[in-house]
Amino acid sequence: MADIKHRPLFIFEMANNHAGSVEHGSRIIQAMYDVSKGFPFNFAVKLQYRDIDTFIHPAYRDRYDLKFVKRFSQTRLSWDEYRKLKEAISSHGFVSVCTPWDEISVDRIEEHGFDVIKVPSCYFTDWPLLERIVKTNMPIIASTAAASFEDIDRVVSFLQHRSKTFALMHCVGEYATEDTNLQLNQIDLLKQRYAGVEVGYSTHERPDNVDAVKMAVAKGATIFEKHVGIETDTIKLNAYSATPEQVRLWLQAAAQAFEICGVSDGRHPFSQGELQTLRDLQRGVFAKTAIRRSERIEPSKVFYAIPNSPGQFVANDMSKYTDLYTDVDLPPNAPVLLETTRRVESRELVYRAVSQVKRILKASGAIIPSQCDLEISHHYGLENFERFGSTIITVVNREYCKRVIVLIPGQTHPEQYHNQKDETYHILWGEITLALDGVERQCNANEIIIIPKGLRHRFSTKTGVVIEEISSSYSQGDSHYTDAEIEKNPRRKTFVTYWMD
Repeated sequence: MADIKHRPLFIFEMANNHAGSVEHGSRIIQAMYDVSKGFPFNFAVKLQYRDIDTFIHPAYRDRYDLKFVKRFSQTRLSWDEYRKLKEAISSHGFVSVCTPWDEISVDRIEEHGFDVIKVPSCYFTDWPLLERIVKTNMPIIASTAAASFEDIDRVVSFLQHRSKTFALMHCVGEYATEDTNLQLNQIDLLKQRYAGVEVGYSTHERPDNVDAVKMAVAKGATIFEKHVGIETDTIKLNAYSATPEQVRLWLQAAAQAFEICGVSDGRHPFSQGELQTLRDLQRGVFAKTAIRRSERIEPSKVFYAIPNSPGQFVANDMSKYTDLYTDVDLPPNAPVLLETTRRVESRELVYRAVSQVKRILKASGAIIPSQCDLEISHHYGLENFERFGSTIITVVNREYCKRVIVLIPGQTHPEQYHNQKDETYHILWGEITLALDGVERQCNANEIIIIPKGLRHRFSTKTGVVIEEISSSYSQGDSHYTDAEIEKNPRRKTFVTYWMD
């Protein structure tokens, strides 16, 4: 509704302020047209339709001692006069909105071609009227003054089950509403409770109060409604209806609030001044000791300090997934520069490996404690992980040890042996081709394999596998590989702590 070109919708509620005169109502429409020029919003004018002859009980039609009987009777319009006001609304380019107070009025709203239909707070749970309203093809705006969450739940469910486009309005049915009773935090509650439902603010505060709309904007309201009118010698506005001058101040306050609140559908653009200030405060990367050309820049061989220089690596560029190799000899205290340093990022490869392992675990149904780290073994480098490697989750490692081993489809764990521990493999899911001292055998789910210390073992899988390993205490130095190249690679493991959903 308020999403036309992603602009909020401001509704000028005429209510009874037309004073029963098409001419005066037309003046209000023209005044709202003039006052809304230049603002980056969508605008609507709203009428209220009543079939007075059926809306007021016959026995009370002359009871002008009753406030609402008097007000509605003295400001009544014929259906032809209502139509003229609707045509004036549309001819000025406004979205046309109308509130029906009875079923006959809904018929006329459809007949007159309004864009949006409004449910007032007093009829929020008027189920006979709601049943008629949902038969229309118009979007619905519903005010929620004094409605319990139970009632709102029911109406929201009623509208959603009928696939209606609708919005909810926070509203306080106190005319005029004291500042202490505006309850703007209700906007937050409605947005949280009814995710995906557009939420607006129907205001009845003093017309000179421009703070409330600012706060409503900041809370994410996208539809705003205010009673408006024009005073004359004979027509006086009530305590909650705004003059054109007050409407302009209201719109200016809203526009200022939207500007201050800024972007809400993504990160805002960063100014060059902001970026430069933050860059100036970042610590540069400097060589702590001499680093030879082509050498990997180990974290232990650098320090971080200000000021940094243009084109220099800063501490913000460094992570456990970033490897740097210098193309020049670096003396102590020299800056590490982008143009003379080769950078290798492994983050995406690690994320890919984690995603593949999680898919296998999900397929297997294995339950893994959330506090366990993921140990990714990439014996020939992360770039070759999908061919050679494994992922290990250590559940407990005391005098006894329990680990879960995961291989993804097509992966091989290179041949190794242990001098200190015996292992028992229980295949929980999938299959492996296991080689013990070079002798291959096929093993499937639910099989148990004993691997004594000193026994060379290698395994691979076509489909993926999840293995529960039970062993005596495990130490990192007790995995010995028959391929000497693996033994030469001290960085063949990556540990990921926060990897579970």
